[in-house]
Amino acid sequence: MKLTVLVDNTTIIDRYFLAEPAFSVLIEADGQRVLFDCGYSDIFLRNAEKMGVDLLHLDHLVFSHGHADHTWGVEPLMRAFSIAAMEGRPHHRPQVTAHPDVFTTRTFPGMGEIGALVSAAKLGEHFSMGLTREPGQLTERLWFLGEIPRENDFEGKNPLGVMNGAPDMLLDDTALAWKGDDGLVVITGCSHAGICNIVEQARRVCGEERVTDIVGGLHLLSPSPRQLQGTLAYIKALNLSALHACHCTDFPSRKALAEVAPQQEVGVGLVLTYG
Repeated sequence: MKLTVLVDNTTIIDRYFLAEPAFSVLIEADGQRVLFDCGYSDIFLRNAEKMGVDLLHLDHLVFSHGHADHTWGVEPLMRAFSIAAMEGRPHHRPQVTAHPDVFTTRTFPGMGEIGALVSAAKLGEHFSMGLTREPGQLTERLWFLGEIPRENDFEGKNPLGVMNGAPDMLLDDTALAWKGDDGLVVITGCSHAGICNIVEQARRVCGEERVTDIVGGLHLLSPSPRQLQGTLAYIKALNLSALHACHCTDFPSRKALAEVAPQQEVGVGLVLTYG
């Protein structure tokens, strides 16, 4: 599997790409191409073009959850495919895989809309849709984890904003898992469900206990001492080969994580490969 970071809060030094507080990665696995999240804007497309990465030929488009920093870039992607069709350029439209709540309106007091701006119906006019709460295989060894059971008592308990008139528990939050030769690589957007809950779901779905790497946001932004300590203990016990916590993982949390796991630098332009 090859994973290319197209959008993150930062860029890799001496690589002149654009960054924003958002997330998007391209995964190439088992002969298929999977775009996981689209960031806030069109910069994932601009970065990909500069990298020489083709985003007009995709097999899957997967969303980790419905927040703006992971979904708002889908409109520029739709436009890119429409323009390619108008101009007669080769392209391959992806299958969308996401939880059914991803495209539901969600708001935050004083901020307005913080969720997807494009409806499932509109997106379905451009790409084939596969909305599901269930886990499933995207490729031979890459899994969509579906709705994440929230089993521990220190994470995934706090609502953020409002959906359908009620506190939003972000039940749509999910992740991907690659079943590699050395164990699982868990690829997450924001981990609102809790990274420990997500890893446990990956183990169940993939039938593999070993975990070699975690890539993505861990939603550790000024976490409570209880959440941070619970997460640190869990991560330490995994005995990871690497940890690529980024996006919504603040510096104090990354510093603490680096004391229990081999935390690595992450930014736009990073390319990771796994067997």
